[in-house]
Amino acid sequence: MKINSYHSVKSLEEAYKLLNENKQNAIVAGGAWMRLSSKEIETAIDLSELGIDQIVETNDSFEIGSMATLRQVEKHEGLKKHYDGALSNALSHIMGVPIRNVATIGGSIIGNYSFSDVLTPLVVMDVELEFYKKGRLSLEDFLISKNRSKDVLVKVIIKKEEAKGYFKKMQKTGLDFAVVNVAVSKQADTIKIAVGARPSLVKFAVEAMAFVNGAKEVTEEVILETAEIAGKELKFGTNSKASESYRRNIAMAYIKRGLREVTL
Repeated sequence: MKINSYHSVKSLEEAYKLLNENKQNAIVAGGAWMRLSSKEIETAIDLSELGIDQIVETNDSFEIGSMATLRQVEKHEGLKKHYDGALSNALSHIMGVPIRNVATIGGSIIGNYSFSDVLTPLVVMDVELEFYKKGRLSLEDFLISKNRSKDVLVKVIIKKEEAKGYFKKMQKTGLDFAVVNVAVSKQADTIKIAVGARPSLVKFAVEAMAFVNGAKEVTEEVILETAEIAGKELKFGTNSKASESYRRNIAMAYIKRGLREVTL
């Protein structure tokens, strides 16, 4: 990666204008994963002076500034309990503490990385993103959008709700990226299942979710069949970390565990 110039902005308006001046301009969040890219950045935009790095807990949500670090989110007492601490658990296994003190929640979301351990637990929750110009939209809508205009992510809003959650990932070492990761949640009568690091982008197991949510009762037999459906519908790939079949089998095993955790 090559950066030609670096600019620390004083306002969201300044950041937005600079971002849209040149298609090669980009926002530096924590910058932890930008080094993985080989692209050239004309102007790197630093948001660190804007004060959007706080976590505010309200009566109905957690409002996380986009520049809050993964470590801040991981250690927040309220989020440790939300969805049985699925998000905090996921973040606690990302690389080491020095990396989590640098990487930001906003950068992790906007980067939409295929190896992300941040997006997988978030997509099974009720999450909105607040942008400077576009306003609010759901995380799910953001991830499936193909025509994303260049905008500044201001905050991540996680809605408070009575829910159960589960997250698990397979990794070769504590400092390695995930081989595969799985998140399962149950809110009211709705179960969500998401699988990431397949090694492609996080995706819902749509057919499996339809099956388990249509069952009169979530029995062990239903859980086993749900995992089988997910294993067949989702695509997995082979790379240097693991084979397609290994990823599929691990994902199915974690889906079973997750369903048991949130339902039985």
